[in-house]
Amino acid sequence: MNRKFTAICAALLLLVALSLQFAMRSAISTFTFALADDQPKCIYLTFDDGPSDRVTPVILDILKEEGVKATFFIVGERAETRKYLIKRESDEGHTVAVHSYSHRYSDIYASRESIIDDIIKCNRLIYEVTGNFSTLYRFPGGSFFAGDRLKEAVTEKGFCYVDWNASFRDAEFVNPEPQQLVEAAIETAAGQNRVVMLAHDSTDKSATAAALRDVIAYFKKNGYEFRQF
Repeated sequence: MNRKFTAICAALLLLVALSLQFAMRSAISTFTFALADDQPKCIYLTFDDGPSDRVTPVILDILKEEGVKATFFIVGERAETRKYLIKRESDEGHTVAVHSYSHRYSDIYASRESIIDDIIKCNRLIYEVTGNFSTLYRFPGGSFFAGDRLKEAVTEKGFCYVDWNASFRDAEFVNPEPQQLVEAAIETAAGQNRVVMLAHDSTDKSATAAALRDVIAYFKKNGYEFRQF
């Protein structure tokens, strides 16, 4: 009888543990990808790898003119000498979030400790400039680079990681024309009610800034609401 009771208890505990694990992953997945097709159509514009003196101000000007808010996943090293741009992003109502401090994959992905140290270092800079810590994180290269151990390390520290389901593909094309990026943004978002759009505002992404107004116009025309994380 005791053995049977113990077995039942063990089975129930396993079921509870699996349910909690599933619930946690579902919550992270819902936040990360925002893909619920029964919700109103919306798009999250996200920009990685900035700020840059050349591209970020142009993007901010366009967003302001179009009345659109976005999420900027910044690189701390690049922000150290461009704190005025982080302040502008924050002051104009955009979300400033952590991408990395160094953006060096070999250092960031070396261990659980190294990825957390990198996040904290970037977050300190965000706090210094904006007065707020970010709980949002985008893995350099996307979460598939990280593996389960590092993803667990990030979520255990209270961060939510944000991937994407559509892209300007501005990190893939070599010297693209702006129209190529507009077409890529539209094609990769096709058929999705909730879009998390990847773009970049690093110094070599002038074509991204040049494409942005047309991308915004397309999604506005097609009934998408612009949101930020």
